[in-house]
Amino acid sequence: MKEILEPTEKNILKAAEIIRQDGLVAFPTETVYGLGGCAFSERAIAKIFEAKKRPRFDPLIVHIAEKKDFNLLCIAISSTAKKLIDAFCPGPLTLVLPKKENVPDIVTSGLDTVAVRMPSNPVALQLIKYSRCPIAAPSANRFGHVSPTRAEDVLSDLGDSVDIILDGGPTLVGVESTVVFVQENKTILLRPGGIPIEDIERIVGKVTTKTKTQELLSPGLTKKHYSPKTPLYIYEGSFDKLIESDRDNYALLTPTSILENDDKIFPLSRDGDLKEIAANLFHQLRKLELMDFRAIIAIPVERSGLGYAIMDRLIRASTGTVKVENQKLVCIDR
Repeated sequence: MKEILEPTEKNILKAAEIIRQDGLVAFPTETVYGLGGCAFSERAIAKIFEAKKRPRFDPLIVHIAEKKDFNLLCIAISSTAKKLIDAFCPGPLTLVLPKKENVPDIVTSGLDTVAVRMPSNPVALQLIKYSRCPIAAPSANRFGHVSPTRAEDVLSDLGDSVDIILDGGPTLVGVESTVVFVQENKTILLRPGGIPIEDIERIVGKVTTKTKTQELLSPGLTKKHYSPKTPLYIYEGSFDKLIESDRDNYALLTPTSILENDDKIFPLSRDGDLKEIAANLFHQLRKLELMDFRAIIAIPVERSGLGYAIMDRLIRASTGTVKVENQKLVCIDR
């Protein structure tokens, strides 16, 4: 069984040496755990795709330790991009920018852009610095499965496919970074995440939501993603009707604590705090898929602030929707 190591300086130095030797290291960020390899090593990147069973058309995010390192990867950084970097880096924001030729095509799935972010987690930053290279790192899980927010999640999904797992404890944000495609005078949201759109718009003005794209400029854009092994459905309708329905063998995933004495209700937050919901979402989905439920029914949250990212993850993780008819649950697959 692969060993999980505490992120001591000695162990981070050991992990950095593995990165330099084209190995793979799973490490914590503030969003989810990443599966990292040297961004300039085609051999290491190929190992990432193989370990995750990830399709080659899905580009990776490259992680850096200092703001100036955007220049290692990107041809040009527009004034709009500089404003976002100053405001949100380090943090859960990824910028998609024109790439330099030294970035291997396997990292970007052949695109002429590269996705770059500077995480705020101190273990991640120290690992990147000690590795002396940017680290390409998608989430450290099997492709399409629920993202890992704890070291044991990585071990469960990837096992011996990774050389070292650094255990930084539960991640703070719990959903992946916000990804934006930045042009000189235009910012396009590719994936909602840890930085709400409203916060970005306060810095650069109106953000365009890209609804159709011929190419995947960002990870996490496939229709089915983040999915637990147990089917998940989004509930549509009155919550009172749901509570009164025949819910035998269905788990309810709720944004708040509603009924304390119902052992089939699993709240993500006591009072509906969106940060707490986001931090707990993937962990709770992983717990529920190990229980003997026929399906998971998720109660939606309002699509504003972090709620936009939470609903994006739930919808992509879902099999379809569910409603109540004659006190019976009716599941509608998409």
